[in-house]
Amino acid sequence: MKIGFIGLGVMGRPIAGHLQSAGHQLYVVQHRSPLPNELLAGGAVACASAREVAAAAEVVVLMLPDTPDVERVLFGVDGAAAGLSAGKCIVDMSSIDPISTRGFAERIAALGCDYVDAPVSGGEVGAKNAALTIMCGGKSAVFERVRPLFELMGKNITLVGDVGAGQVAKVANQIIVALNIEAVAEALLFASKAGVDPAKVREALMGGFASSRVLEVHGERMIKRTFDPGFRIELHQKDLNLALSSARALGLALPNTGLAQQLFSACVARGGSGWDHSAMVRALEALADHPVAPEPT
Repeated sequence: MKIGFIGLGVMGRPIAGHLQSAGHQLYVVQHRSPLPNELLAGGAVACASAREVAAAAEVVVLMLPDTPDVERVLFGVDGAAAGLSAGKCIVDMSSIDPISTRGFAERIAALGCDYVDAPVSGGEVGAKNAALTIMCGGKSAVFERVRPLFELMGKNITLVGDVGAGQVAKVANQIIVALNIEAVAEALLFASKAGVDPAKVREALMGGFASSRVLEVHGERMIKRTFDPGFRIELHQKDLNLALSSARALGLALPNTGLAQQLFSACVARGGSGWDHSAMVRALEALADHPVAPEPT
């Protein structure tokens, strides 16, 4: 297929690479991150605008940081919508607002084109290993049309519901991840303050009911003090903002999500917006005046 790809950052770059390796022709445009040399060397066509990308491609994939970025790329000056023709498809793999997603899809549908929202979980490692979880919203027939592309990127691919449902699932995912990070941070901090080796506690817990991917990966980060992202705190904050604003619209209380957001804010206040989200533990350590483990020398 002829595939447009906009957003070649930490996640988009390896995903686009998988599509190219499978023989798909890529059309790309720079958005914040420079165009990767390896994609260009592999035959990707550099375009001057999102409009030009959409005019050349059958399917346009977006992997962008936030809702305003998606709106600008789709509907701004020389945006992708201006280059679409009937029958083409937008696949938005960004993590953005579900309500805005539905509005974007309606505007794309008015052009005779299809829309699938398909946010992902699995981080940079999952993207590089083509092992992402992909949560999709859209019409079943459209989903099946682009599913072969998703199968090049991930292992757990689910059509959750209509347009916007993928974004709802992703927000739910981010609530669970944030609260798990907070729980692991508290547990390891408790162990360390009690005078027990948190690495040994983590090892013991990995064999029981408390075991989780967060305990495995981020628990190790907390102990080894490896807080280079990964997934930046500022991006997780964006996702929790989506959760909390949507909850207000629904008349729903999410008290622990609010607490996790405040702990992230405490990290940001210390200059940590670019830290990996596992560094939430630093906010709890500041409250306890005790680290899980010493910083490496």
